[in-house]
Amino acid sequence: MTTTRNDTGHLTTPHLAHHPFLVLGGTGKTGRRVVSRLRERGYAVRAASRNGTTRFDWADRSTWEPALEGVWAAYLVDSLTADAGELMTDFAKLAAQSGVERLVLLSHRDWVPAQGEEKLPCERAVRESGAEWTLLKPAWFAQNFDEEAFWLEQVLDGALVMSTGDGVEPFVDAEDIADVAVAALTEDGHAGESYELTGPRLLSLAQVAEEIARATGRPLVHRAVPAGEFTDYALGQGLPADFVGLLEMLFGWIAENRFATLADGVQRALGREPRDFAAYARATADSGIWEG
Repeated sequence: MTTTRNDTGHLTTPHLAHHPFLVLGGTGKTGRRVVSRLRERGYAVRAASRNGTTRFDWADRSTWEPALEGVWAAYLVDSLTADAGELMTDFAKLAAQSGVERLVLLSHRDWVPAQGEEKLPCERAVRESGAEWTLLKPAWFAQNFDEEAFWLEQVLDGALVMSTGDGVEPFVDAEDIADVAVAALTEDGHAGESYELTGPRLLSLAQVAEEIARATGRPLVHRAVPAGEFTDYALGQGLPADFVGLLEMLFGWIAENRFATLADGVQRALGREPRDFAAYARATADSGIWEG
């Protein structure tokens, strides 16, 4: 398959202009950015969600085929539900049978040490679908601090309350994730790639607080608490118990520096360095969302 440059200067496969791109989770952190970028490049986009113009619901299989009609490439998101692997297996196979040739899956960094068995069933489903595939495996999103209500309220209240201890994480900008996703959807050369996506620095939550405080000119600290205290705090803030349990597990992994490594997925996919958290903090501060 050959590529050319369109009017915006982006490498693209010419026939894609005649096929819509399907973007699941089209209103989510990465999905809406992928939709915006594709439309800016002149592509037809089918942004699918439970309440969108193109209705898509994992639990309602009657919504699957209409969403896939005429699609050449699709952006998928791992839902992490108990039945996600089974649903993704069936959907990915249906996609390939319907003529979808390219699947890009937003997955996760490896959650458990490799022990000779498949760790993430949605990744296996996409690999075995029969379509070209690319996996995106990001670290924690920088945008959690302004696009997730729980973290946003903490920023506004002046304290990040987490049980992450002194652990560090290579926070990645969702803008970079979207750039890699669009490249994988529209350009050749990404098939069979698994891109681990991180920012350029390892940051503790205390350093995250310092960066946001520097950008906003407002005080912000990291209040490290034991796991049990965080559970009580989060439940008191109205978070569902199952989500609090997930956060405790993830915070525990940060505390033990389980994924305290930088990766080169952004560099390999885009040929440039990833955005730094400080740049994210400045841009977000300029938006005014952290002014309260």
